[in-house]
Amino acid sequence: MTTLEIRDLHVDVASSDPDAEPIHILKGVDLTIKSGEKHAIMGPNGSGKSTLSYAIAGHPKYTITSGTVTLDGEDVLDMTVDERARAGIFLAMQYPVEVPGVSMSNFLRSAATAVRGEAPKLRHWVKEAREAMNDLDIDPAFGDRSVNEGFSGGEKKRHEVLQLGLLKPKIAILDETDSGLDVDALRIVSEGVNRYTERENGGLLLITHYTRILQYIKPDFVHVFVSGRVVESGGPELADELERSGYERFTAAVAK
Repeated sequence: MTTLEIRDLHVDVASSDPDAEPIHILKGVDLTIKSGEKHAIMGPNGSGKSTLSYAIAGHPKYTITSGTVTLDGEDVLDMTVDERARAGIFLAMQYPVEVPGVSMSNFLRSAATAVRGEAPKLRHWVKEAREAMNDLDIDPAFGDRSVNEGFSGGEKKRHEVLQLGLLKPKIAILDETDSGLDVDALRIVSEGVNRYTERENGGLLLITHYTRILQYIKPDFVHVFVSGRVVESGGPELADELERSGYERFTAAVAK
């Protein structure tokens, strides 16, 4: 059983104005994610959802001012970015970057080697990668293309979920993986995420604005994120309320 535990996390981000003070984004986040659990975080724009994902992953732009993040009792904040990945934390980014000159196939095998601690045997790896690409309806020819270069939004998101399936992390954080997807791509990506949670019993933190992805990925817990912290938690019924009524009840309560 793996446990990612976040306690009283406060995070600042540097202002675009070099003379200005850092901006205080996260203001005491408490959250626990265990193996096999699916958590959805929903909240209005600018509430700090993506900041939480980047802070956990170790983005250098974000400064932890107080609080703790532990994975099975180990201090995540004391780890480098690559150490966090090897420990079993995975982040699917909202805006995947392009890496010209690095083929998808080389990138994926290098990433798997780093995470697993040894290079997968080539014959087994080719079969594993081909099956994973087929599951996500990815043309095998994409393996020869540079990472994300010239990919559509949907193709980039499928590539993120392809990494998820091949790297098999303990805890997966998906930052608005549903944004920019059409109906077919949303279904395929969601099926890939569900395969990961079923096969690996992985813990999932799904950050989203919309409930449409929750029709495919059924959350065990839904958290409402407003003004840099979790203001309410519940089951799937909480997402239904947000679909009907929006965030007004929660933003009004925080504003008081």
